Amino acid sequence: MNRLTTAIKHLIIINVILFFVPKLMGMDLTRILALYFPKNEYFGFWQYVSHMFMHGSEFHILFNMYGLWAFGTPLEQMWGKNKFLFFYFSAGIGAGLIYSLVNYYQFNGFYEQLINSGLTVTDIQSILDTGKYNADIIQLTNKEMSEFYSLYHTPAVGASGAVYGILVAFGLAFPNAKLALIFFPVPIAAKYFIPLMIFGDLFFGVTKYSIGNVAHFAHVGGALIGFIIAWYWKKNQFKIR
Repeated sequence: MNRLTTAIKHLIIINVILFFVPKLMGMDLTRILALYFPKNEYFGFWQYVSHMFMHGSEFHILFNMYGLWAFGTPLEQMWGKNKFLFFYFSAGIGAGLIYSLVNYYQFNGFYEQLINSGLTVTDIQSILDTGKYNADIIQLTNKEMSEFYSLYHTPAVGASGAVYGILVAFGLAFPNAKLALIFFPVPIAAKYFIPLMIFGDLFFGVTKYSIGNVAHFAHVGGALIGFIIAWYWKKNQFKIR
């Protein structure tokens, strides 16, 4: 399990290069490679793949690359390189699509309320461009307007969706493996531990109790796509190398 397998080695190398080299060269690739809201001017379809190789901090990339190595290694050893890469990108792209769909649903809800307040399409676009608005004629609270603005402008980065897919696949393949978190160092079988993590993301995503700027629905989306693929492969013994 400790051996660095081929696909995982290359994925880690690419992620590390795209994180550190632009910083050393004073470049910011966010507007090109991060995943933006579909109506944002910086959005591009390639971002559903490229955002998986962008990370917001050293801790973010360390956490994701550790998860990729620790839980992905036995999967690549079991499946082979080609099957693992197909799974990884499917989970990551699926996570991005589900994340966009959830954001689109929330954004349109706010948008309709602003239209009902009497604002025109031009007025709303001006708010999104400038961040300025007249609170006296808008039905939304300042917090809701901030969320509306954030949905439009804040890009998503990271391989977390793909890693959550890997976590689910690991749990299906090795349900009795004991796992633990640093802040909860009690070993729990994967078949219980991983569902608890996903439920936590779903809870924080729905209730808005999240600590920090975390794309919870991307995690849930990656887990869902990962479960569907891994469950199908396990049931049908699908093999490609």
